Amino acid sequence: MFKEKIFRSQQLKFMIFNLIAFTIIFTIFGIIIFSQVQGTLFKKTDEELLMVKEKHMSELSDITNGDRPLDSIDRTPPNNDQRAIKNPRIFILNWDKDGEIIEGDQIGSLFYESYLQDFTLDKNNLDTVTNITIDDQYHFRYLLFEDTNEDDEVAYVQLLINTDAEETIINNFQKLIIIFSIVFIVLSISASYILSKKMMQPIILSWKKQAEFVENASHELRTPLTIIQNKLELLLTSPQEKIANKFENIALSLSETRRLSKLTSDLLTLARADSAETQLVKQTIHVDTFVKNVCAPYIEIAESQDKHLWLKLNCDMKMEADEVRLHQLLVILLDNALKYTGENDSIGVKTYEEDHKIVFEVSDTGIGIKEENMKYIFDRFYREDKARSRETGGVGLGLSIAHWIVKQHEGTIKASQNKNKGTTFKVKLPK
Repeated sequence: MFKEKIFRSQQLKFMIFNLIAFTIIFTIFGIIIFSQVQGTLFKKTDEELLMVKEKHMSELSDITNGDRPLDSIDRTPPNNDQRAIKNPRIFILNWDKDGEIIEGDQIGSLFYESYLQDFTLDKNNLDTVTNITIDDQYHFRYLLFEDTNEDDEVAYVQLLINTDAEETIINNFQKLIIIFSIVFIVLSISASYILSKKMMQPIILSWKKQAEFVENASHELRTPLTIIQNKLELLLTSPQEKIANKFENIALSLSETRRLSKLTSDLLTLARADSAETQLVKQTIHVDTFVKNVCAPYIEIAESQDKHLWLKLNCDMKMEADEVRLHQLLVILLDNALKYTGENDSIGVKTYEEDHKIVFEVSDTGIGIKEENMKYIFDRFYREDKARSRETGGVGLGLSIAHWIVKQHEGTIKASQNKNKGTTFKVKLPK
């Protein structure tokens, strides 16, 4: 119950983090898109205002230099045909020094009386394109600049361009952004929940494997310790006895001590593997010579058990590998083959090249592995027949270590059933 509560709490944290991340990303994306759309819509209007200003300033410059007469400046209102041809969207307002519109009646009586009579001059935004709303419904952008001609009463020129169409597009786009934001929040909650659940799966799996590992390790360590303790306590009950009379108890204690030593060594190897502490020390080795030397003592062991160990070495080349770890790998495979074969069974070791890789193959004619259990054999503490493994001294760590060694060498290891009986382990390693 406590474990599930921790998992739920962590999943909720992941969900919140994902939701916040999605929200921030979408908000930034929405702001960028909105600003780009807004900037693109108003870019044309601003260019038109600046072009008219440049033309007007150019005319004033010509007059100041005496190149053109004063009455040549076009100050006709925007409803004039000539001005309409130039730019029908732009209105030009001429202001005097007192902030009054000059020739307001020429702008258009309806337009002027309806919208411009109460319109005041704001001198704070000189030479800056500014937004303004007239009568709370008509949107304009204007550019206000000083009139440099001192021969007339015009002090300021204001260029206004209507932007109702652009504002309508922006407002509609804002509504779409809001609608999609709501939809996105709903989708983000769902996506965050699914992602948090996916993120928790490896954590839960790791937790379960760790708990199982600790439980199995504790069990495997407790068994030999209990046997050793019982045998030593039994020896203490008769301190006057001779060693020869207690030989069996001492031998069993030593056997369990060796088993305990191997178990702790294997556990240490796997712990270092998990922490990436163990580093390979690669060196150049001759494949067939190396395999022959490793198998030499096992040939004698097999003969002593009425078994046959044969070699078929066809890889006369060198490779870069950690000799100690590679030796450990072959020992694990040969030990397994010897443990799970009976009298008159055979064990074969092959080396050859395949797919530009070096192959080590260890096969036997023993009891074999069931097809449905093949996917579990490299799991830690997995034993297909726990009772038989106990008899042979196995704890289910050897193949896990073998798998780790192969993985560290960037290779692959697979197990398969032989056609007749037994199992074949095939290891592929890069040269």
